[in-house]
Amino acid sequence: INAEYMGIFTIRDFKQMLTNRCRVAIVTGGAGGIGAGITAELLSLGWCVSVADITTSSAVDSHENAMFVRTDVSVEDSVLNCIESTLRRFGSIDAIINNAAIVPTQRVPVTELSLSAWQASLAVNLTGPFLFAKHGAPHLKKSPGGGVIINIASTRASMSEPNTEAYAATKGGIVSLTHSLAVSLGPEIRVNSVSPGWIDVRRPGPDGSAPPPLAPRDHEQHPAGRVGVVADIAKMVAFLLGTGASFITGQDFVVDGGMTKKMIYVE
Repeated sequence: INAEYMGIFTIRDFKQMLTNRCRVAIVTGGAGGIGAGITAELLSLGWCVSVADITTSSAVDSHENAMFVRTDVSVEDSVLNCIESTLRRFGSIDAIINNAAIVPTQRVPVTELSLSAWQASLAVNLTGPFLFAKHGAPHLKKSPGGGVIINIASTRASMSEPNTEAYAATKGGIVSLTHSLAVSLGPEIRVNSVSPGWIDVRRPGPDGSAPPPLAPRDHEQHPAGRVGVVADIAKMVAFLLGTGASFITGQDFVVDGGMTKKMIYVE
């Protein structure tokens, strides 16, 4: 237990810490998409999870080992509040998964991309992980066996479609930030990144109906024979958090069904 927070523990918090002997992770952007999958995977493995997001999650509210902290990852005071809230509830932090990101819904030509949109992407996608590493590192270093940071990057760090400059730049930055942090924070903290390819994060409709199936060609173009699912990323994150990955740091793991290794030329 971090002694500096003893003065602000409630009796409920202290009892929770005594009964919860699980490892503790903060998952940013954990209320939906890949982040929600990571949260669910960790909870199933017995972790305690603090979900840092601007959108709440009913699944988090219903689980005794999960908590939601409304967090704007681009704002330093908000990041500090998330870390302090996690410590109050669980008493320690063993891992931080930096997943929150602004994903463009529309592609804007670089000649029309506003400075504010560019800066917003940088603030959430790159500054957010920096802030959580900066303020989380002192607590991660106290984790038995070593703390872990996992940054969710993207295959857009190494390949692009037109008019995705802001997103691609931030994801490339995440890969570089990852190996820099690994060298600076080791050996007490390991730092790796995961670069998803096409991951189907579509949700059921308001009436609970399943989204329409993807076209056969969507799956067939992948050397692995299918489009990725959220569990593919969640299980990679779980592996990197485990003791079996104790000699792995500073690396980027591409999970894309082989697409970035496939030569694509028009014949």
